[in-house]
Amino acid sequence: MFDYLQNYLSTVHISALLILLGIVLGTLLVIYAVTVIAWWKIFKKAGQHGWKSIIPFYNGHIVYKICWKPAFFWLMLVLAVAGMVMTGYIFSSGGFETIIYIIGCAFLLLALYIDVLHSFKLSKAFGHGTGFAIGLVFLPTIFVLILAFGKSQYIGITENATNTSETID
Repeated sequence: MFDYLQNYLSTVHISALLILLGIVLGTLLVIYAVTVIAWWKIFKKAGQHGWKSIIPFYNGHIVYKICWKPAFFWLMLVLAVAGMVMTGYIFSSGGFETIIYIIGCAFLLLALYIDVLHSFKLSKAFGHGTGFAIGLVFLPTIFVLILAFGKSQYIGITENATNTSETID
């Protein structure tokens, strides 16, 4: 009797977990598809071919090209990978291993800094300000959708130009 009940409950739990997994994966697939469409539209707004948004790594290169310099994408990528490898290195007793771990953390923080700075540059390239950039950092999917389907217009790369207006003495 208990074996039958235990097998039944086990089957019910497995079925429920599989249904839940299907729902989660389906939701993630929909979010991914909508995000790809949004990036396609952003690329088109910036004068790039939309198909460039679906090629891994190349799309990052183009996004950085749209609002900054593509070299920073590759620098950020190398720093992130090196940082993950270095912090994933398990140290046992300190010494040299600890230094590698600290350098890896520094690489990860530098990569994060470059990525956050990129969000600010992307915001400026579409005529938005600091608040929008903070949104891109913390809620990227939502703010990418706003860039793509909102009234945002691509204005190009904006560098910190000096103020050329005359001052009255």
